Amino acid sequence: MAQREPIDMLLVEDDEVDVMIVQRAFKRQQILAPLQVARDSWDALTILRRVQQMHADNSLKRRLVCLDLKMPRMNGLEFLEQLRQYPNRKEIPVVALTTSHHETDRKRAYQLNVAAYILKSVGATQFAETMEALVEYWSLCEMP
Repeated sequence: MAQREPIDMLLVEDDEVDVMIVQRAFKRQQILAPLQVARDSWDALTILRRVQQMHADNSLKRRLVCLDLKMPRMNGLEFLEQLRQYPNRKEIPVVALTTSHHETDRKRAYQLNVAAYILKSVGATQFAETMEALVEYWSLCEMP
């Protein structure tokens, strides 16, 4: 069986505790894949633009974005609207990580093509387990 290229995750998160939970989940699962952190949506768009410019084929292969919806400057839904405006970014899988139980947020996120909508307010241990499962799942997925 051929070795699969690791998933490259961009975590868009302004809460340092949540960032540490995700980092611990990577360490506990012994995931060597790159984890890049953007502290807000503007920084995330800049990172994606820079990564895309570095590839000759203008691609963002094997990248997963985990996005907090409640962000300063530009919230996660606004980020998704910006991201989905570009044809070469429409297929980037985005997982919404949020404390929002609002049905309107969930519906809008799915309209903007999120792959999943995950509530963070389940407690640190369960959130860590959820992140471990999420990373494991996306590591196994066939991606373009």
